[in-house]
Amino acid sequence: MNTTGSDPSIKQKLGAVLFADVVGYSRLMSENEMDTYNALKSLLSQLEATCSKYQGKIIEVRGDGILVLFDTATSAVEFSIELHRIAAQHNSDRLEHEQIKFRAGVHMGEVLLDERGIHGDNVNIAARLQEIAEPERVYVSAAVYDQIRNRLRYGYEFLGSKQLKNILSPVATYCVRTEVEGATMAATLRPEMQLEVLERPDIPSVAILPFASQGGDEDDSWVAEGLTDDIIMNLSKFRNLFIIARNSSFFFKTQSMAPQEAARRLNVRYIARGSVRRSSSRIRITAELIDANTERTIWGERFDRKLDDIFDILDEVTECIVAATAVMIESHEKQRMVQTVPSDLRAYGSVLQGQHHIFKYTRNDNRKAQHCYESALERDEGYARAAAALSRTLNIDWRYSWTEDPSSALDRALSLAQRAVELDPTDARGFGELGYVQLYRKEFDSAIESYKRALQLNPNDADMHSDYADALAHWGDNDTAIQHLQQAMRLNPYFPDQYLWHLGGAYYNLKRYDDVISCVNKMNNPTEGQRVLAASYAHKGELDMARQIADKHRAVHPNFSLSRWAKVQPDRLSDDTQHFVEGLKKAGF
Repeated sequence: MNTTGSDPSIKQKLGAVLFADVVGYSRLMSENEMDTYNALKSLLSQLEATCSKYQGKIIEVRGDGILVLFDTATSAVEFSIELHRIAAQHNSDRLEHEQIKFRAGVHMGEVLLDERGIHGDNVNIAARLQEIAEPERVYVSAAVYDQIRNRLRYGYEFLGSKQLKNILSPVATYCVRTEVEGATMAATLRPEMQLEVLERPDIPSVAILPFASQGGDEDDSWVAEGLTDDIIMNLSKFRNLFIIARNSSFFFKTQSMAPQEAARRLNVRYIARGSVRRSSSRIRITAELIDANTERTIWGERFDRKLDDIFDILDEVTECIVAATAVMIESHEKQRMVQTVPSDLRAYGSVLQGQHHIFKYTRNDNRKAQHCYESALERDEGYARAAAALSRTLNIDWRYSWTEDPSSALDRALSLAQRAVELDPTDARGFGELGYVQLYRKEFDSAIESYKRALQLNPNDADMHSDYADALAHWGDNDTAIQHLQQAMRLNPYFPDQYLWHLGGAYYNLKRYDDVISCVNKMNNPTEGQRVLAASYAHKGELDMARQIADKHRAVHPNFSLSRWAKVQPDRLSDDTQHFVEGLKKAGF
């Protein structure tokens, strides 16, 4: 700690600053002032007591939040996560509208200390990060991320450079997620993407931006999201169109930018967008297609229908967008585009609600999605799409051990995927889930055939390309796996860490260790790639580096078992498994 030359009472200190504030504090106070005051007072007292365990110093407790200074970024972020856990526990017996939830921001740099507290730009940056954070999330600056990325086993989503209020330069910002497994599947920017120019496809290319919800009801939000999902899925089935994946399209949901800018970032020719407004009995959808080259709206339409006609609206909107891009669609492909419609409109509504949750990739949201899909099947037992979606939630449960009985989840996922395929053999989703289950049951040829069938039905599904590539790598065809991963990354430019993880695995099988290292270092959360990274350094003969990484892995995965991992690994070729085991043993596992 240094004192400033002009005033010895003011000191300079390098530290990590945490700002945490209550979401909707004014509303809570207006609805029940005394209850909110007492509940928050009790909660803040508990947080103060916990803070000392993380070597933090509480600088200020406001009416609705706290300002804390830590010596390290690691301690600041760990306490931030604990803060949300304590608040969630505190809220467990409170009604939803009475719950006290925080948003938090953490930044690291030099601060000024005096008898009144801490001051300076770096304090202001932490406060501004807190202001833009989502409820129950922690937003951190790149200065913090650089310190924790290889130390803490969390998920990290790069949100881009944010222009914060009254802060001169944009601040590169990350969202921290406690469920690292789900974060590996979530769409994300990467720092190098800000300068990267994507290649324009040589066939008509379209991005469907999320339709805006113009109603205040939560239901309007999932109807808008669901319709966008369906339009993307339907258009994806056409081989002579290039359709940007759902994850990358939805990345623009919270971005306020002109459609031409979205087209430039994704390097596509056409942008489609629209809005949804719903009443008790009617739905109004507006849609337009913009040619980014000329910046002209080449087609626009408004659909005002009874809510019961929602399926007809979807088909009509999709058909108009296809027609507006002047693509000649063969009649048999056009027929294949039509989905099997459920007999009960409420079953479709349940599926749309499920879609709203499943793409958030958290344990709690996966459970909510499960309930929605189960409700859809209860209403219509012949609804193939609901069966495939429910199978996916169970595959996710198995993959991340989000259930007490993983083997039962995988068996049920298999049964549902088979049911989906039987009910609708034209829907790629059922075949994709079937391929996943078959891979981990080590039914390799069947898994490959299921994925091939899925991609024949939907050649633009980026996640399917990635999952198929993972199956190909385990099957032993790594060169083809790499081709599919490159296609997945172009279809889904804001691809999740999982794509890099799969790519690193294929490179490792080919003994391209430098490419493995490059891949893992591009992951927002490299802790999840530490095994393949350590094994690669070991095979290169850089044993000191390999063992350092192995030590870091042990810190965040203390229960990792090499023998158990080797049994679960679904490699068709025993040489591939042995190659990995040898690398891990050399690294000190």
